Amino acid sequence: MAENRQGESRAAGHGRGPILVAVDFSAHSEAALLLASDLADGLGVRLVVLHVVHDPLNMPGYYARMARKKTLTRMEDIAGEMLDAFLAEARKKHPQRQALQKPEVLLVKGIPVTRILQVAQKQKAGLLVLGSKGMTGLRHLLLGSVAEQVVSLARLPVTIVKDLAKD
Repeated sequence: MAENRQGESRAAGHGRGPILVAVDFSAHSEAALLLASDLADGLGVRLVVLHVVHDPLNMPGYYARMARKKTLTRMEDIAGEMLDAFLAEARKKHPQRQALQKPEVLLVKGIPVTRILQVAQKQKAGLLVLGSKGMTGLRHLLLGSVAEQVVSLARLPVTIVKDLAKD
């Protein structure tokens, strides 16, 4: 077991940030969640599960702002329910994964790439895990647009996970 200058242990999990996994309820993000939970269990670190609720499209005018505020509230409520169901299903299918049993769960609103990177920095994440393609249906050669942008902008290690059963 390695020790640092103060004589403290650097065993798995000590001095490392949590593993942050961003999910959008796609099959690829489920695969990312499972890998992230395995890594968190193996390293003895916290698992933080993040979902970013997209801001509604900009609409001009005073009434549009009020409508957007109400729409966003409803979107957040629905996204929260979907996130709870997504995690409950993962726990049910994989009860042996300890990190899945009580992860820290975050639901934030904004532009996904920006918010994922902000949350990773705020959480002092040691690793960011996300699915290779999301639910948007956009096809890029290798990665979805969010994953592609996160990889290029992140200042921490990023692991991209494919759901091989779907490809």
